[in-house]
Amino acid sequence: MGEAGNRVAGALMFVGAAQFALFMLIAECIYPNYSVSKNYISELGALQAPTAFMFNASIIVLGLTAIAAVYFLWRRKTITNKVFLGFLALCGIGCAGVGIFPMDFQLPHAIAAILAFVFGALAAIASYKFQGAPASYFSVVLGIVSLIAFVSFVLRIDFGLGIGGIERMISYPTLLWAMMFGGYLMKE
Repeated sequence: MGEAGNRVAGALMFVGAAQFALFMLIAECIYPNYSVSKNYISELGALQAPTAFMFNASIIVLGLTAIAAVYFLWRRKTITNKVFLGFLALCGIGCAGVGIFPMDFQLPHAIAAILAFVFGALAAIASYKFQGAPASYFSVVLGIVSLIAFVSFVLRIDFGLGIGGIERMISYPTLLWAMMFGGYLMKE
């Protein structure tokens, strides 16, 4: 029973992260004059953006799949670590919140984005306990890269990547971790 819970949770995490990564890429390509370096990710979901529905629906799905994965892991008692499950749940709530409150809703959007960014990175780091090497090392490194990028983003240090580029250095490592961890859970 626990193995089935792991597989379902892993599939949810993989599908959620993969579909968001692909839809974000599609949105970036079809948004007129959009620059991954100069534009924020959330501009893809702004109410007047031509990609608003696609982006917001996709990030809400990402959040809901993360929350559902937490449910399956907790319910089946395959991972009972409350810290890890809490981090992942808060990340999922943040992701869904980013889509529910596009950047036009400044304060709720900012809170949701912080939840998604910070707790996604912390979930990646905390997941090291549940994986063997080398995946456990990759999880920690991806989480740390995301946290460093988050601090750089807040301090407006973009290392020549532009504000959109440094924001992607927060998001991409967490998405890569979610797909990797999802794969790990599916094999269990």
